[in-house]
Amino acid sequence: MDKRGAKSKSPEPGNQGNDEKKSKKGLEIEGYRVEGLSIGGHETCIIFPTLNLAFDIGRCPQRALSQDFLFISHGHMDHIGGLPMYVATRGLYGMKPPTIVVPTCIKEDVKKLFEVHRKMDQSELKHNLIGLDVGEEFFLRRDLKVRAFRTYHVIPSQGYVVYSVKQKLKDEYMGLSGNEIKNLKSSGVEITYTTTTPEVAFTGDTMSDFIVDEANLDVLRAKILVVESTFVDNSVSVEHARDYGHVHLSEIINYADKFKNRAILLIHFSARYALEYVLPGGLKKLICHCCPDRLSRKQLRRCLHLWLAEFLHSQKIVSKRCGIELPTFATPSNPALRFSL
Repeated sequence: MDKRGAKSKSPEPGNQGNDEKKSKKGLEIEGYRVEGLSIGGHETCIIFPTLNLAFDIGRCPQRALSQDFLFISHGHMDHIGGLPMYVATRGLYGMKPPTIVVPTCIKEDVKKLFEVHRKMDQSELKHNLIGLDVGEEFFLRRDLKVRAFRTYHVIPSQGYVVYSVKQKLKDEYMGLSGNEIKNLKSSGVEITYTTTTPEVAFTGDTMSDFIVDEANLDVLRAKILVVESTFVDNSVSVEHARDYGHVHLSEIINYADKFKNRAILLIHFSARYALEYVLPGGLKKLICHCCPDRLSRKQLRRCLHLWLAEFLHSQKIVSKRCGIELPTFATPSNPALRFSL
């Protein structure tokens, strides 16, 4: 089952001839630029500008506003809290109504949320709201679709896989002239076949169970896997992480042989950790210490990237509350904050 979306060429709000500077923000991974921020319990919004979409909305960071498509993983406030602001601000800038995809089980509640805000704000809050169940597909455009997959959190949740869709000429018609191909098509002959390739997978909040779910094989072979790693050391046990519906870094290490991704992007680190725990050097030491299988460790480290959350306007508040002293280089655009070993 599939559902289709529309194209848009809306300008980015707040863009005042600063495109070159904006283009340098975020990480460049496997040909995709990735922006956003993610702090466990505070906010998560991961943006893929070239795909024109964002996963979860957090508190609605400004760079998410220019994405026409938004995919919500679940209803926890740190992932959906900025939703009304996302729609309202796009309306303020005169942009087209966005398309918002949510788990079907929360669609009616999201409708009610917008009804309340319309009443308070006295505005239309125009948007296109779509409910998607696990296994269902949504087409962003002819060559790009998104499928929902099952995740395992403490409330109903789901992740999303983005696929590239291509039409290829069947082998038996290779070498024919343009006119011959045209005549075959005119006569109703099916001369092409469809191929789909998983490009990006986003888990949202989940336990590690999604890794061993046989229905999620495409998640583990997408070029980029964006996966939460809320807890990273022995101060929190795997059992504790599971009690709260989250992943522990040691579980990712233990399942290293299952990942066929070219890059793994870790997000959603708990705000309890000091900065050195989420810097590449710190995680490198943890991986080397915790992973007993040399081959698995090498495989995991080769494709592992680190995402250090960008705190934006809230960084001073978060750093004070959590005892984190942020240096001036703590932004995802700094190459020192990512690694591929």
